Amino acid sequence: MGTRSREDGLPTRALSSQDINRVTSRPPIGQDAVSTNCAGLDHPQHGCCSGSSRPPPSHHPAANLLPRRHQRKKTLEAKYPDYPALTEAEDPGMNGGYVNPPFIKRQHRDPYGNWWDKQERRNFGEPVHEDHDLLGIFSPYEYTWTTAGPGALMIGTFVATFLVVVGAIYVTYPDRPTFPREFENGLQRELGGASALRARQEGDEDP
Repeated sequence: MGTRSREDGLPTRALSSQDINRVTSRPPIGQDAVSTNCAGLDHPQHGCCSGSSRPPPSHHPAANLLPRRHQRKKTLEAKYPDYPALTEAEDPGMNGGYVNPPFIKRQHRDPYGNWWDKQERRNFGEPVHEDHDLLGIFSPYEYTWTTAGPGALMIGTFVATFLVVVGAIYVTYPDRPTFPREFENGLQRELGGASALRARQEGDEDP
């Protein structure tokens, strides 16, 4: 098969009928199709060729992020092993054996301490708890001035004092020193007639 030149003058190899058939062939869906596609690949027998359910290295999540020389099966398994299936007894926290620091909110640390991170009150390289979102300086503030028992006692004391003061005023409040005025005929004529709201007149009930 001869060669031909590209526009830049460099020689290129002409496509053979075998190359065209390999590109344009459409094998049936199934294991035969997978084996046919893998027949032209330069790699040892993997799951795609042997019928195993294990995907080839190119299907590994990290395969597209690594150079081709690091995409072999043994290399990927050595660098990115599967997470071990541990029991509750082997891994009590179910977090891969990560050792958590004490569960203490950052607000309880010394605000004037010589911290590397003054805002978060944390030193450089200090491990964080797996629930750090509950312990950070911007997490909900934990009210520690008093507890529920003394707080309820203080609220009850306030309510009782208020009721005692109101009762004392009700008992000792003096009667009115004056009596409302009475007008002749309730000032009916002066206020606009029978349809108008009249004033107090003699004989009305005490307010």
